[in-house]
Amino acid sequence: MVVTAAGAGRGTTGPGTVVVVGSISVDLTVTASPLPRPGETVVGDRFTTVLGGKGANQAVAAARAGAATTMVGAVGRDPFAGLALDALRHDGVDVSWVSEVEGATGVAHIRVDSRTGENDIVFVPEANGALAPARVEEALRAAAPTSPVVLLQLETPLEVVLATARTCADLGLRLALDPAPASALPEEVWAGVWLACPNETEAEVITGTRVSDVRSAERAARWFLDRGVHQVVLTRGGRGTVVVGPSGTTDIPAFGVTPIDTTAAGDAFAGALGAAVAAGLAWPVALRRAAAAGALATTKHGASPSIPTAAEVDSYLKGR
Repeated sequence: MVVTAAGAGRGTTGPGTVVVVGSISVDLTVTASPLPRPGETVVGDRFTTVLGGKGANQAVAAARAGAATTMVGAVGRDPFAGLALDALRHDGVDVSWVSEVEGATGVAHIRVDSRTGENDIVFVPEANGALAPARVEEALRAAAPTSPVVLLQLETPLEVVLATARTCADLGLRLALDPAPASALPEEVWAGVWLACPNETEAEVITGTRVSDVRSAERAARWFLDRGVHQVVLTRGGRGTVVVGPSGTTDIPAFGVTPIDTTAAGDAFAGALGAAVAAGLAWPVALRRAAAAGALATTKHGASPSIPTAAEVDSYLKGR
């Protein structure tokens, strides 16, 4: 059974669209400080239940950045499915390629340190594990005439990752891969990836290079380029972003904000970057907007609720 479309994403800023292939879940988030040690119980500050999943977060981020956005994923047949789909529709995300499958919708248990903003996450895929590669390929072929940017993460089965990379390569679509949660991937995946967007921990897991400065970040990025990736954007949290590609290496400083919750900051960055590329913005402008979106996401609690709109990014960047 396929869920009825909610309509195209609102506020398109330019040609093309963003298609997100990935996970949809509901985030069950608690905040406390300090977080409990093994065997310890502490009293928390707050509890929320909101849309999450790296795929859904990036779809929301792309839509709020102004792109016409389509989500390709799966939910279960439970109350959490309605919460997730309603939240996606609220931001104008087209959910006509989201399938309903037997069982439960994916969930993530997130603990946030209310003092530092750092978090840890346990993700249970549930319905995300039932996303069918054939369904993904069908969705991408239907979207191909609009020359979309495709965003992909690793919270769906490996077969979905392989099918997405292969189809994007066949159709000439620009695939941006956020390799999280990090794991080794078959070599054939990288041939279909236009942009790799790991953070420093993910880069180390995949390439074996410990990222501690710009030089080591560049070495890690070269690993991806050697396998056919066109551009690498390696995010380093408060230490900024290192971009490596045909034009060389660029070290982009981080925006100065006081973080209260880092959940979904990477997803805000990836979604905003995808929207900017789809809109045809110049590469430096696209990176700047993505960095601002990621920074702003750390200044609010929650995953999808923290993701800024294009207007908020515009306001933040004004005069900077």
